[in-house]
Amino acid sequence: MDSGVLVLNQDYQPLSVCSVQRSVKLLFLEKAEMLHDDPDRAIRTVDDEFSYPSVIRLRRYIQIPYNRIVLSRRNIMKRDNHTCQYCGRKSDLTLDHVMPRSRDGNDTWENLVTACNTCNVKKGSRTPAEAKMPLKIKPYRPIHITFFQNLLGGVQENWKPYLYM
Repeated sequence: MDSGVLVLNQDYQPLSVCSVQRSVKLLFLEKAEMLHDDPDRAIRTVDDEFSYPSVIRLRRYIQIPYNRIVLSRRNIMKRDNHTCQYCGRKSDLTLDHVMPRSRDGNDTWENLVTACNTCNVKKGSRTPAEAKMPLKIKPYRPIHITFFQNLLGGVQENWKPYLYM
């Protein structure tokens, strides 16, 4: 029982990742319902066998006051897996504006990417299309649950539909 279980709010929005023990407790208390189980695993007792939860949904809506990820250098690097979005290098990294500041490019999730110094200088104050330097991944605003990837070493395949991946 070492893997995590994805917890969804009543409206199917990702909330957190909890332990299998905690998810089983929520299921038995009927505070949650199982949406997806791991068919290769089971929870066994002396007399019975139960499905091994992978994704659960809470039966009551939980109000979350603030769940947006702050736009910061560290979080952009984390989103981009500390990799240059132009060439794939993992060293000598900085941030690059997709639409340059000189052309009214703002500091937003959708306009900032991780880039190595070499690619950043090569691109200059041009767009990726003008510089003929396509982005590996289009920049996006991450949802808070994707930041659990680093804690868990990746996202389970059956979580992806619930995480919009």
